[in-house]
Amino acid sequence: MKFRKLVAVENTLMNEAAVKKLSVYAETVEMYDERPTDDAETIRRINDADAVLLSFKTSIGKAVLDACPNIRYIGLCCTLYDEKSCNVDVAEARRKGIVVQGVRDYGDEGVVEYAVSELVRFLHGFGGRQWRAEKHELTRRKVGIIGLGRTGRMLADAFVFLGAEVGYYSRTRKTDAEEAGIGYYSLHDLLRWSEIVFTCLPRNSCLLNREEFALLGNGRILMNTSIGPVFDVDALKAWLTENGRSFYFCDETGMGMYGAELAAYDNVVYTPVVAGKSAESTERLSRKVLDNIENFLYRK
Repeated sequence: MKFRKLVAVENTLMNEAAVKKLSVYAETVEMYDERPTDDAETIRRINDADAVLLSFKTSIGKAVLDACPNIRYIGLCCTLYDEKSCNVDVAEARRKGIVVQGVRDYGDEGVVEYAVSELVRFLHGFGGRQWRAEKHELTRRKVGIIGLGRTGRMLADAFVFLGAEVGYYSRTRKTDAEEAGIGYYSLHDLLRWSEIVFTCLPRNSCLLNREEFALLGNGRILMNTSIGPVFDVDALKAWLTENGRSFYFCDETGMGMYGAELAAYDNVVYTPVVAGKSAESTERLSRKVLDNIENFLYRK
């Protein structure tokens, strides 16, 4: 059994071997690298395809689904955490009988390595910029993690190992983390307590507004390891303006579409790469995307 036509509407981040193997699953395969500029372009690319692949950048809502009635499978080449945070209208797809599949746990290792590396460099001044006048270790630094999913827990464990005091906030308490010495705080208490804060949240979340940034205050470090902003962007800009000794760190994924707006801020430290992308993560992603296709076609 094969799809009649499979279209990747944007760069899927899959490796070359996996892209070649797509022809095993579809009579026709069309691949696009650039993100569609709007729904009309997305619709033009999908056209009469019955299978679609995309990453986290392009949205597929009701208008696209209505215009492309042949779709029966949508494969997300990124994490599908829940319906609310997804860039596909999963509920509408379900109503139309379309299966939507995502992948998880493929790029966390690289994100954690990015976060630890950038923070250590900044505390010690290894990259030419330094947090405070004196160099600092992670020893006894107060590190707060917002969101204790897989990435958040890996970060927490890494910083505990490196000697930091680690606390977390999550919608649900994590007893195993607390047994490992990672303290639970309410969101506001965590922001008051922390010197360094990591946001590890699903995309389309927004937990930090003006009140939260006021609690964070000056002399702090905020690093976003989420996909896109998980805060009010104007509130972030005001915080950066009013607190010149505080810093915001993010990679290409965390910067989202706000690179130009934030480029003028000296206290924004931007790494223009996707931190979670590596040969290893690409292999994991590719394998899981293909597994999802096989499971759909052959109903394993």
